[in-house]
Amino acid sequence: MRGTLITLLNICLFIDCFSQDYHKIDSLKQILYSTHDDTTKGLAILQLAHEYMWTLPDTCLYYTNMGLDLIRDESIKNKFERSENPSLYSFETDMYATSSTALSEQRNDSLAVKIGLKALQLAEKSKDTLDIYRVYIRLGETYENIGEPSIAINYYKKLLSVDTSSDINVWIGLIGSSFYALGNYDSALYYLNKIDPLFKQEEGKYWPVPPLYLGKIYTKKSNYKKALSYFRTAINYSEQAHNRKDACDAYIGISEAFKRMGITDSALLCAAQALKIANELSLPTQSLDAGILLSSIYELKGKIDSALKYQKISMALKDSLFSKEKIKQIQNYSFNEQLRQQEEAEQQRQLQNKIKLYSLLVALAVFLVIAFILYRSNRHKQKAYALLQKQKQEIDTQKAKVEQTLEELKSTQAQLIQQEKMASLGELTAGIAHEIQNPLNFVNNFSEVNTELIDELKGERSKVDGERNEEIEDEILNDIKQNIEKILHHGKRADAIVKGMLQHSRVSTGQKEPTDINALADEYLRLSYHGMRAKDKNFNATFKTDFDATIGKINIVPQDIGRVLLNLFNNAFYAVSERRKVEGVGYEPVVSVSTKRSLSFGEPVPTSREGRGEVEIKVADNGTGIPQKVIDKIFQPFFTTKPTAQGTGLGLSLSYDIIKAHGGEIRVDTRENEGSEFVIQLPTK
Repeated sequence: MRGTLITLLNICLFIDCFSQDYHKIDSLKQILYSTHDDTTKGLAILQLAHEYMWTLPDTCLYYTNMGLDLIRDESIKNKFERSENPSLYSFETDMYATSSTALSEQRNDSLAVKIGLKALQLAEKSKDTLDIYRVYIRLGETYENIGEPSIAINYYKKLLSVDTSSDINVWIGLIGSSFYALGNYDSALYYLNKIDPLFKQEEGKYWPVPPLYLGKIYTKKSNYKKALSYFRTAINYSEQAHNRKDACDAYIGISEAFKRMGITDSALLCAAQALKIANELSLPTQSLDAGILLSSIYELKGKIDSALKYQKISMALKDSLFSKEKIKQIQNYSFNEQLRQQEEAEQQRQLQNKIKLYSLLVALAVFLVIAFILYRSNRHKQKAYALLQKQKQEIDTQKAKVEQTLEELKSTQAQLIQQEKMASLGELTAGIAHEIQNPLNFVNNFSEVNTELIDELKGERSKVDGERNEEIEDEILNDIKQNIEKILHHGKRADAIVKGMLQHSRVSTGQKEPTDINALADEYLRLSYHGMRAKDKNFNATFKTDFDATIGKINIVPQDIGRVLLNLFNNAFYAVSERRKVEGVGYEPVVSVSTKRSLSFGEPVPTSREGRGEVEIKVADNGTGIPQKVIDKIFQPFFTTKPTAQGTGLGLSLSYDIIKAHGGEIRVDTRENEGSEFVIQLPTK
């Protein structure tokens, strides 16, 4: 008895007065009855129909009929076509599709199917993918409501062929509910478990359908604890979404679960609540289910009179819902739709046959033309043969000359490539000279200071024992030690710069090694800037960096990628320098470099900083940009936009080849007189 009371208390916590979003509905009604713009009025009618579709089907049909009456006026049709709102076809299609679902909720099955197929014809005529997507959903809901889940699944599967940005969770939920209606509970459970449990229909409102059907499935599997949990979740979600129809289904599910558990009082309470909501919303299917439940529960409790009462009500509803005439009308409409689709398929087949026939005729004509050409060619074959023999001798002579020229060209090309590398090395050396001067200055300065400190130390030690100050001697020795450490630090820094220069200048081994791409880019950016400053003392520019610290080390050939970066930085500083010469003091040159790591599509999240994916390097400037007419040529060998003797045209070509050899991509985005941005994408492995 105590357990029964606790169960009843838990159920009462979920029994609430589900209501419409009156604020939104009142706003729509105010727009409807106050506006003089027919298109605005039409959209308000459509939204009101959507609001009542699941909760008050009668009211929904009132508004859909109002909307259809509105667009029958020719002047209003013209306004719809001229407005930026949905087109007349989309408006009319949505009205019919919404009417179909509302009629199926009332179990006016034949008219629901007829209206739904009418909406499909309009959507296919307009060829609007969003209209077709909506109609497929409405037709699936209609057939599911009238007890044809296999047809509903066919329409839901068609949703995948329509290109829209709709959430996949909706499609999964619809398929799952249809498999439940077919009695295929394992398939239904498979699909419903794939839905994101935090999926929201709109901000703050979760979708009640998945937990509702999960509750039904677990009831069938006799897992009543799980079933009740899902049903209660469905009621909560229905309350948030103001959806009394799904709440009604959830109460029916809870009643069925309690009935199977033998808790008849709780089952009776939930079934009565479901019947009340179904009658208020004019939902005959739910009224039938609730009536059957009440009859069976009263029979279990031994209350035969009440059981017979609800049995008679249920039988009357069942007869009205499943009359032979209705079934025949549904079959007729479905058969007509099949005939229409077969006719369209036959027309498509005939069109394809015509295309095949015309293609065959064209191929035959081409064959005849080729045969004629071959015939004429054969006639001239003998004459051509003698001419070819003579030309062959001349070709052999020319071949020897061409081979000699080719060897000379290869030699010249190798010299030009070496010249480009040496030019790059020269620009790098200029930057390194400036960079290396700083640590050398520190070394010299601290060495001079140490000399002075040693002299002071000698002077202090030359004093007699009574006058010597050991604390001063210790301080001097500590200062000398600190200066020596600084000399060592800056000496190592100069050594690293020299090693970097030697590494850049030597021939690449082609071996990839883990490299800090951020440090590499920062080093060559500064060297390039100082190299530009070495050539032009008046040059100044702002350079910015934005490095992704999560990249870690990637496998590259550092000498080769360093050459690529140096070339891009040199080009960027050259572009901003040229623009400044034109625009003068008011222009501020800016060169920036950024790195970013991204995962390739479908890859798992890496467990370390050196996981798979790609690294993107961007080098941007606000210089002169590249003219659009030559943008397709910039990666070609020997093509350059620089004046004669200022560029060989091999820098970007070599950079392109190096990036491709690494399995990466390089592209450019530029606007003339606004700047350029080069983007490099490199694999991390």
